[in-house]
Amino acid sequence: MSETKMKSYASYHDLAGKVVVVTGGGSGIGAELVSAFTGQGARVYFLDIAQEESQALVQSLSAARHPPVFIACDLTDIEALGAAFARIAQEAGAVEILVNNCANDDRHEVGRVSAEYWDARMAVNLRHLFFCAQAVAPGMQAMRRGAILNMGSISWHLALPNLALYMTAKAGIEGLTRGLARDLGQHGIRVNCIVPGAVRTPRQEALWHTPEEEKRILEGQCLPQRVEVQDVAALALFLASDNALHCTGRDYFVDAGWYGA
Repeated sequence: MSETKMKSYASYHDLAGKVVVVTGGGSGIGAELVSAFTGQGARVYFLDIAQEESQALVQSLSAARHPPVFIACDLTDIEALGAAFARIAQEAGAVEILVNNCANDDRHEVGRVSAEYWDARMAVNLRHLFFCAQAVAPGMQAMRRGAILNMGSISWHLALPNLALYMTAKAGIEGLTRGLARDLGQHGIRVNCIVPGAVRTPRQEALWHTPEEEKRILEGQCLPQRVEVQDVAALALFLASDNALHCTGRDYFVDAGWYGA
């Protein structure tokens, strides 16, 4: 097995100074998204409930031209979500790039799912993406431009076990992406879905990616290399930039060609 790691990102000069919001930006893929957009000179705000990790991320990027701003927010609370976006608009103006990244892939058995658990999983994995997009749409419409990136998942394309609700939400995100792209495209707003594969994050390594699972993943991929958070961020930077000016309503996979094993 060979390993490759990206040393640096391409520079997208049009991202400098842009107001970017990343949900679930305190750890994992989200933290790398915050770091990557900050490195482009963007004015990044990120929403998360993880106080300690988020504060540490802000501190690590404090020397940036525009250090990121952390807003503690439970995205399942729609009122709190609205207040967070109102604050951002007041402080920075209209959001130009929204990255809907927040999610939770807790495993579950079909027979143990209650109505309350169903609602909670949809709230954390699907519902807030729409309301975040709704919150930024008026500002983007006024500017006649904007980019919304929704984070999907390879899981439902492979039918992975014990993830029925998570996969339902992630499949819904691809439908939401198409709907928003159609409705908002007339205002110059682009909406795309990024579909990561088995990304190596601290959470995945701690909970699911055992040596046996990693072997299975690599055997199912066309490229026998682990997908890193930097791979996802690199794609997000491109899709958010003017280099992707006519990319919208589509799903973009970064999964090393994972077709299952």
